[in-house]
Amino acid sequence: MLIANRGEIAVRVIRACREMGVATVAVYSDLDRDSMHVRMADEAFALGGQTAAESYLNTDAILDVIERSGADAVHPGYGFFSENADFARAITERGVTFVGPPPEAIEVMGDKVSARAAADKVGVNGVPGNTDFLQGPDAVVEFGEEHGWPVAIKAAYGGGGRGMKVVHGADEAADALEAAQRESLAYFGRDECYLERYLTNPRHIEVQVLCDNHGNAVYLGTRDCSAQRRHQKLIEEAPAPELSEAISTAMGEAAVAVAKGCDYTNAGTVEFLYEDGDFFYLEMNTRLQVEHPVTEMVTGVDLVEQQLLVAAGEKLTITQDTVAINGHAIEVRINAEDPANGAFLPSPGPVTGLNVPSGFGVRWDGGYQAGDEVSQYYDNLVGKLVCWGRDRPTAIQRTLRALAELTVSGVKTTIPADVAILSHQDFMDATHSTKWVEETLMPGVQIEPDPAAEDSGDDAEPKIKRSVDVEVNGKKFKVDMWLPESAGAGQPASATRARKRSSGAGASAGTGSGDVTVPMQGTVVKVVAEVGQEVAVGDTVLVLEAMKMENNVTAEKAGTVSEIRVEAGQSVSGGDVVAVIE
Repeated sequence: MLIANRGEIAVRVIRACREMGVATVAVYSDLDRDSMHVRMADEAFALGGQTAAESYLNTDAILDVIERSGADAVHPGYGFFSENADFARAITERGVTFVGPPPEAIEVMGDKVSARAAADKVGVNGVPGNTDFLQGPDAVVEFGEEHGWPVAIKAAYGGGGRGMKVVHGADEAADALEAAQRESLAYFGRDECYLERYLTNPRHIEVQVLCDNHGNAVYLGTRDCSAQRRHQKLIEEAPAPELSEAISTAMGEAAVAVAKGCDYTNAGTVEFLYEDGDFFYLEMNTRLQVEHPVTEMVTGVDLVEQQLLVAAGEKLTITQDTVAINGHAIEVRINAEDPANGAFLPSPGPVTGLNVPSGFGVRWDGGYQAGDEVSQYYDNLVGKLVCWGRDRPTAIQRTLRALAELTVSGVKTTIPADVAILSHQDFMDATHSTKWVEETLMPGVQIEPDPAAEDSGDDAEPKIKRSVDVEVNGKKFKVDMWLPESAGAGQPASATRARKRSSGAGASAGTGSGDVTVPMQGTVVKVVAEVGQEVAVGDTVLVLEAMKMENNVTAEKAGTVSEIRVEAGQSVSGGDVVAVIE
């Protein structure tokens, strides 16, 4: 099995394969040469490059590794090529099994526009929206004036909040469309977008489905993913709370109908928006979801194992009447972001320490270990904390206990925000919506920096791995060696500590002196201001991409832009002065 992915999901698949006696092949970029998934796999092959486009989205490089490794099957994980029909077809045309639905189903459901039409065909209604790819900002304005503001621009070939922008008025349409297309292209390799009405106060509910190649299909309950920021999930739980049995059943049956309507096979997730007793079809993700562990915890079904069995042609042994929901599970995504002041700024850097919790009902799915580096070029998910309880209050308290034991050093994480969410009465009462974190929680709660994220001290020397990786003709071999403690560091410890301090993600976008600084390492995707321009406090000077998220770097002083020191495409480090305002 070749895993065409990285990080936590690659580790998850490798573990399932190992339990089933299946040998694994990892692929890696130049930056991931010594990453956790590479260390765990039976074999590892270099893709080359640093960015996703140069490595994990390089079809030719992955196909070459399939040929050289002799892999029988490919698991795409999530993100990257997991919902790319062309990639799936390129795999199957070589006689290699693609662990996922057939390319034709991906084409229908991977394109969110045709997916809406497919759902309509089986009587499942979606959120009001259009069925055409956006050709320009005028279409956004026309839709907003017809259906009312705000509206949502969404990536047609994506999901997970990537490539989604909310437009509150006609004057935002052009910039929002441009940003959505950039993010969609960077994360999914395609930039087509479409429009939907943006609901006022919805909950995000999804249904896990499993379908085999023999016409059998089941749904495995619901998940609630409403605790979000930037339209990306922070906390998920199963089953969805405060949802009547009738609604849950109706959602499940609708999900199976959508799946069968496009001849779907393997694991998939049908997503809905729920508001005031009504639910609307949102999209189908033709892959394993990040939050799949909560479904596993309450059903006892290993979804990755089921994926592999279905891909091997086996019939489902699960029937709808044997699916039972036991207790409640909560998943907390631990992202390398600084949630202070509600900014959730990416925080790339080395993970200098990692202590994960344990105990009854506690699970950790991680993609990093102490000494690994969280790169600016990839998603910033460090790992997922999943806790089970006999009921929802127990699951919440167990999760809070486990979070108190969890420490991640070297990078700032979302842990303080996670604690604030789980401790809030609105969450406990399940009255929160997809907008609640940004509109209610963050303005009313002061999120303090996590002290565990800071260095252990100025005199602490970084730990050095005592191994050497040898790459021969693009294939990786690990050779363990005993080396002096100072060998292999590459630079003095003082330089490492200085770099970490200078790249702190909690920095603000400007010092107030007129120097506009970037808060984290990243790539400039757009320079908004120009020399001679008058700016006010809060005006965007440039747009910085880090960890597949775009961040506006703003002015903290009103005045005239006297210098612009960067250009689009340029890489910058945290603390770099990119512009000067006089």
